[in-house]
Amino acid sequence: MIQPLAYVHPSAKIADNVVIDPFVTIHSDVVIEEGTHVMSGAVIFRGSRIGKNCRIFPGASIGAIPQDLKYDGETTLTIIGDNTTIREYVTINKGTNALGYTKVGNNVLLMAYVHLAHDCVVGDHCVLANSVQVAGHVTIGDWAILGGAALVHQFVHVGRHSMISGGCLVRKDVPPYTKAAREPLSYEGVNSIGLRRRGFSNEKISEIQDIYRTLFVKSSNTTKALKLIEAEFAPTNERDEILGFIQESDRGVMKGYITK
Repeated sequence: MIQPLAYVHPSAKIADNVVIDPFVTIHSDVVIEEGTHVMSGAVIFRGSRIGKNCRIFPGASIGAIPQDLKYDGETTLTIIGDNTTIREYVTINKGTNALGYTKVGNNVLLMAYVHLAHDCVVGDHCVLANSVQVAGHVTIGDWAILGGAALVHQFVHVGRHSMISGGCLVRKDVPPYTKAAREPLSYEGVNSIGLRRRGFSNEKISEIQDIYRTLFVKSSNTTKALKLIEAEFAPTNERDEILGFIQESDRGVMKGYITK
């Protein structure tokens, strides 16, 4: 159902059971799939692809051109997965030639005033709380949670199942399964409560804790710690994911545990 006071470009592809409220603006080359509700005042720009059963709240801006001086009008996309909620005044910029798209996964919650810059990739089941600000080229893994007003530097990687405290400055990569807090951003333990909620066994959580104890508590040398982890822990999906994440980190990972 498209309200008569909404503007929908004739070339936009809108599924039959999409609800578009008054004063919505939808530009050309937009696709909106079944069950999505776009509320008053939202603007969806050219190149946006919106999945099924999404909720887009008033004032949201999806697919505007990047705030990047290198952007030269190239055709790029903004991709939003299924069952994702985009609250009031969220801004999501489209990609540049560097990646070609900005992408938000399925079952994601972006709370009010979140900003996602160009070429970001947000995985499935993520929660970004109010006023989280994410610079360009950031990757956020599945099930990650970012607390309110966290600021994420460009090119940072946030690992799966991690949790970042509100108000943090995220300048370094955050490995999977961890909690991060303080200034400078530091390891605060394993996200054990979140992992239990997602079905991880106590034995698996203990394994992850032991790996990070070796990395962040027992050793001050990352290279040495990685060798110890490879030698002392049997290969598992979680061990290999942690090792791969740290070995592939371009910015380096956050600091280890800090005592006061």
